[in-house]
Amino acid sequence: MLRGMKKMLLGLLTLSALTGASAASYIGGSVGSGATLHYQTDLTGASAMRYGLNLDATNFNFSRDNVSIGGSVDYLGDFTGTGSALGGLTPYYGLGLGAGVVLGQGGGVSVYPHGTLGLRYNVTDPLSFFVEGNIGPRVTVGGSAASAVQLGSGARIGLNYRLP
Repeated sequence: MLRGMKKMLLGLLTLSALTGASAASYIGGSVGSGATLHYQTDLTGASAMRYGLNLDATNFNFSRDNVSIGGSVDYLGDFTGTGSALGGLTPYYGLGLGAGVVLGQGGGVSVYPHGTLGLRYNVTDPLSFFVEGNIGPRVTVGGSAASAVQLGSGARIGLNYRLP
C-alpha cells in the first residue's frame, strides 16, 4: 500500500511538472490535525494540486511503540469572484485522498477520501495563510479491529510560500 502511494504521488508530481511548467509553485506547512509539510502547484489561476506529507509520532513509549506516516493528494479550486467581497479572503473547496500506515503494535492502514472547505489570505506576494477543514469516510484495515469505516474529519491552519 505504501509503495503504491509513493508511486501515485511521484506520478502526480511528474504530471504536474510536465503540464504546468509556467505555473506557480508553493511550499508550506500546517498544524492542527497533525503537522503537515506540502508542495502545491497551480493548475490554472483558480485551481491547484497539493501533495502533503503528514508525520506524527504517537504513543511512543517503552510499552507500546507506534509511528504513523501518511500523505494526501488534494485538488483545490477557488470560489471565483468572492475575494473582493470578503476583504481579500479567498474561499476554496477541494477533493482529496489521504492514506496512512501505523507501524508497530496495533498497526494498520487507512484510506481517507475527503472534501475540503477553506479560506486563504494573501499577506504579501510570496506569503499566504490558510485555514481549512475536511470531512469524509475513513476506511481502516488492521490494528485492534479487523477493519472499520468511520466518519473522519480534520482542521488546520497553515501557510504557503510562493517559490521564485
